[in-house]
Amino acid sequence: MRPILNISRVVGAFLAFVMTAQAAPAGPDDGKAVSVTPQMRGAGAVSSGVKTLAPPPATGTAEKPVPAWSGPLPYPIVIADRRNNRLIEIAPDKRVVWEFPSPDLRIYRGNDDVFFSPDGSSLMVNEEDNYDIHIIDYASREIAWSYGAPDTRGSGPRNFNFPDDAHLLADGTVVTADIRNCRIMFIDRDQATLKQQWGQPGTCRHDPPHFLNLPNGVTPLANGDMLITEIPDSWISRVTRAGKLVWSMRAPHVRYPSDAYPTHDGQVIVADYSKPGRVVIFDPATGKITWEYMVKSGEQMLNHPSLALELPNGNIILNDDWRNRVLVIDRQTKQIVWQYGVTDQAGHVPGYLFYPDGLDIDVYHDWKAKLGVK
Repeated sequence: MRPILNISRVVGAFLAFVMTAQAAPAGPDDGKAVSVTPQMRGAGAVSSGVKTLAPPPATGTAEKPVPAWSGPLPYPIVIADRRNNRLIEIAPDKRVVWEFPSPDLRIYRGNDDVFFSPDGSSLMVNEEDNYDIHIIDYASREIAWSYGAPDTRGSGPRNFNFPDDAHLLADGTVVTADIRNCRIMFIDRDQATLKQQWGQPGTCRHDPPHFLNLPNGVTPLANGDMLITEIPDSWISRVTRAGKLVWSMRAPHVRYPSDAYPTHDGQVIVADYSKPGRVVIFDPATGKITWEYMVKSGEQMLNHPSLALELPNGNIILNDDWRNRVLVIDRQTKQIVWQYGVTDQAGHVPGYLFYPDGLDIDVYHDWKAKLGVK
């Protein structure tokens, strides 16, 4: 097992970044400190305790993934285990294969969503109530880049007010939805500067992309367009990278939309962050629902699911935040066919999660071969 990371080096580099950021020209609000509550700290800096192997190189892509596993979950998944302040990767056989515990709660706490970079070498992470975003190097398990100031909210170019759903694009741009500032931010990773913005802090209304109303999701599509989710009235919009609105419609049967995502056939899948929660797939060409999951009570009921994705085999994977679990649902039978986490019980040892708030599918690293799985 390689060392997780050199904490003093990472903390020093991050604090140097913050000092540089604070020296930049201020926006209309250059940051205000926020109080950190025990709930925000969650379980603290914890780990599963599993000794993991050095990860395999990134040899797959979204278009040409590494060999799939058999069973309902065809690939390992990286989970943003929010209140355990860690990223953890779980194989389809439920082994812990990779983990990134918080190196220091001052700079890394409450990871909300996690997405691989296009080449699979990095992970993009946002921290809503820590008011910053990070790039994690997958191979070295180190913080490689950060933006925003921990525990400091603002509306200027260097600050966030609840950043959500960040992605690293192929050209090096970082895009993130800054919810309470009602904007989408495009950040130059190399220069660490804001290069473009959709929406305007202080003006929250639905008129994409000029104005946005509490956007909590921005998903890059294969052709460069962006899929934007706005909380009030459940608006989902598709906007070109040049800022032209392609379409905009309300997600049917959804009270609180969370992180709309495309399916393989061009439809849209979105989780309803409610109790009972639901998952809806709808066709933007017609606005009609083509698939829906919602159970009102019992083991199969969802409680505030915040992200649902279509797996390559057609099944649906989602994080069921308030029930401390990640689920795979069979597309045809609508039955839970795979679960990680113990329902309604929080923990950090193998088999447990604590408010899993994001996930991504690892089609990049051949853990199947690494572990000798047939």
